[in-house]
Amino acid sequence: MRKLENILVTGGAGFIGSNFIRYVFKNTGFKGKIINLDKLTYAGNAESLSDINSEFGDERYSFVHGDICDKDLVSRVFIDYNIDTVIHFAAESHVDRSIHGPAEFMNTNIIGTFTLLDAAKNFWNGRSDVLFHHISTDEVYGSLGDSGYFFETTPYDPRSPYSASKASSDHIVMAYNHTYGLPVTITNCSNNYGPYQFPEKLIPVIIFNIMDNKTLPVYGDGKNIRDWLFVDDHNSAVWAVVNNGRNGETYNVGGENEWENIKLVTALCEKMALIKGKDKNNFESLINYVKDRPGHDRRYAINCDKIKLELGWKQTVSFDQGLDLTIDWYLKNTQWISNIRSGEYKKWIEKNYGSR
Repeated sequence: MRKLENILVTGGAGFIGSNFIRYVFKNTGFKGKIINLDKLTYAGNAESLSDINSEFGDERYSFVHGDICDKDLVSRVFIDYNIDTVIHFAAESHVDRSIHGPAEFMNTNIIGTFTLLDAAKNFWNGRSDVLFHHISTDEVYGSLGDSGYFFETTPYDPRSPYSASKASSDHIVMAYNHTYGLPVTITNCSNNYGPYQFPEKLIPVIIFNIMDNKTLPVYGDGKNIRDWLFVDDHNSAVWAVVNNGRNGETYNVGGENEWENIKLVTALCEKMALIKGKDKNNFESLINYVKDRPGHDRRYAINCDKIKLELGWKQTVSFDQGLDLTIDWYLKNTQWISNIRSGEYKKWIEKNYGSR
């Protein structure tokens, strides 16, 4: 039986991590404490958890500002908070940034994961009521053709510095399980979307650019296919695995919801046009096909029968509902948007997507 009393969430100020912390406190009946360790890089925003901090405060929620590569800090966190569970979200995750500057990805995603694993091994010292859960991606499997799916048994074939760094971290996690007996689980998920996502990923980029009447960039011919998963559905899957997943197992988590990029962009144009009372052609005319990303994987699609059959998990939010919830959140949280359009993040956005 896993203890699940003092949970260390790494990267909890990021998109998926902040949604996960909110999901656990608001939807699961969890009675313990969550410790959020986050470096607050450009994509980490403590403001995304201001409501959680106000409601749960030091009694059940603590924030630690720090780097997962800092061995001494990580060890102190385990000791000071008596950590019994790690849910490891912290990662550099944007493929474009990994192509332009891979060193950060190797350091955070590989060395950071190793640092956490080693601290867990040393602190837990053979305990069986603990768990290290690692969040990974379907991109470690490579690219699919027009048919077929990624299974948990699909051989790894990463194509970008980002996916290679995540594949490496997956293998290190499993090595600690096999070599040292460290209790671990892994989830490999498809593309997440939802509230609090920073505008470097496709859906928020398109929403933000439509709001600002800016060009809508689409790579290549726009026919690359992704499987889209609402962030709360992903987090419910993570919670199911953390509670009941088998030690040493990997579980794929997908939306079973494939879309060509260009069709998704036009769907967002249509939804935004309805909200703003305009013709969708006003927004579709902003679409601009740009030079394709180097090594751009053509199609991802996940088979998630394993988690459904073993743990009874299923998606609960349709893509249409999820897009409506996402758009509505961004339209109602313009101050959050304004606050992140500053500093290093603004510089990166201006360099890669034009000034705002």
